[in-house]
Amino acid sequence: MASGNHWPAVIEAELPLGSVITSSGRVSSVHRAGEEFPELPFTQQELIALDVALTDATRSTKIRFNVYLGDLGDDPAAGVLALFPSTPEAERSTLIAVSPNQRAIEIRSGRRVSNRVTDSVAQLGVTAAVASFGQGDLIDGIVSAIRVMTAAISKA
Repeated sequence: MASGNHWPAVIEAELPLGSVITSSGRVSSVHRAGEEFPELPFTQQELIALDVALTDATRSTKIRFNVYLGDLGDDPAAGVLALFPSTPEAERSTLIAVSPNQRAIEIRSGRRVSNRVTDSVAQLGVTAAVASFGQGDLIDGIVSAIRVMTAAISKA
């Protein structure tokens, strides 16, 4: 990416005790039962809603849905193109990438599902997300995008 960002964005040696970077690039950490996650930007209910939406979408469409939330560089479209190949099952997946500080949302689909996740389906997802984003509700926007895209893919 031309933004000057250096990857990896997370340095494994700097992670807290009990945390690792998984083979997919996700950070996984242990958590003691009953303790809160004070540093998380989302509530447990929001994370559960996102997980349910991703699981339901993947099951009903047989397309892997992935979400990236973070900086996409100076050119969000180029940032997503660089990021997409490293997402799980990229060829048969859809990536919804949101860069809140840039007010950008990008949706990409893999080669094996591009006939089902068309530009019009992606645009429906963007439109659904933007309404909630405008109200400051990031998770609801992402969940709305997933649900609208799932419905459109299932009807086709």
